Amino acid sequence: MFEAFSYITLQQYWWIIVSLLGAILVFLMFVQGGQTLIYTIGKTNDERTILINLLGRKWEFTFTTLVTFGGAFFASFPLFYSTSFGGAYWVWIVILFAFIIQAVSYEYRSKAGNFMGKRTYEIFLLLNGILAPLLIGTAVATFFTGSQFSVNFMNITRLTGDKMPVISEWTGPAHGLEAALSLHNITLGLAVLFLSRVLALLYFMNRIKHAEMMERVKKQLLINAIPFVFFFLTFVIWTLLSSGFAVNPETKEVFMEPYKYLHNLLQMPVVAVMFVLGVAFVLIGIIRPITCFEKCSTKGIWGAGIGTVLTVLALFLLAGFNNTAYYPSTYDLQSSLTIQNSSSSLYTLTVMSYVSLLVPFVIAYIWVAWRSIDNKKIDMEELNNETHVY
Repeated sequence: MFEAFSYITLQQYWWIIVSLLGAILVFLMFVQGGQTLIYTIGKTNDERTILINLLGRKWEFTFTTLVTFGGAFFASFPLFYSTSFGGAYWVWIVILFAFIIQAVSYEYRSKAGNFMGKRTYEIFLLLNGILAPLLIGTAVATFFTGSQFSVNFMNITRLTGDKMPVISEWTGPAHGLEAALSLHNITLGLAVLFLSRVLALLYFMNRIKHAEMMERVKKQLLINAIPFVFFFLTFVIWTLLSSGFAVNPETKEVFMEPYKYLHNLLQMPVVAVMFVLGVAFVLIGIIRPITCFEKCSTKGIWGAGIGTVLTVLALFLLAGFNNTAYYPSTYDLQSSLTIQNSSSSLYTLTVMSYVSLLVPFVIAYIWVAWRSIDNKKIDMEELNNETHVY
């Protein structure tokens, strides 16, 4: 079946899959957002235990999706993997460290003999909740703003001198951390951080049975929704009105095109509709619980979740489709990565495409597991009867 597909079709197919995984990852980072709210929503040890156990049942979904996203990117676009992970290694090391302390915290917070105390692991969860969405959002923003690296395939023949024979060389002074010095980049990082908090609050409304905590959740929803909308709109408007990294389809030359991402949005109506619908779903999911007075909707997480996936997917497609360099180099424009010059071979993409047919079954398994875990709302009475408590 996939043998009949052209090379560019397979490249586009895999960009869609990678983009979808990235979009799902952003939604699942509500776990991180919830971790930043442990002390804001939970005022007692029991209340914090309810929150941590609610999130603890989902953190592995987020981590597994992160690993799958990275693995799919590596397999389908290895030049990006070697350029970004091999060059901007400090930012990826910090992200990895944040997820390591998250895993340790959920595992040992309530273990017998925990000599460090529960509070220590709660602080670790707070650090993961801030660092992961902030840095991942900042890293994704470089798809639109660019990074400092060069790509030269002739470097592989360099066998003398003090430099390694590597294709990609990072020229940025801080090996990835310099991305956080760009206001444009950090704007998306902050938007993802506050989005994760908003999604977490909507998830709490859907799963917690505790009147006092629900009052705090509703109050915090408005407090976090305002900065999220501000930073998100700032990034989107800034990006659409900026020059983008266009690729000449004939010569493959990369050049700066004014309003490139706005042009992409207008020239790809399906992506434009996806983006508008996604933003609308997110806003509706937020506004309905805020504006209710008596019986509030507790299903905002699903509308906002679907909206998040659609919006992030649209942003990834804007970055990679329509003759656009998805990982541009500000050091050397012609070193910028596109889905055509950075992908795996035709054979590799073809074989991987057959493996991708298992994705719907994996999603179905996740859905069944999710539903079985969330079969009823959580409270201390349920946790007291649990054999495993985070």
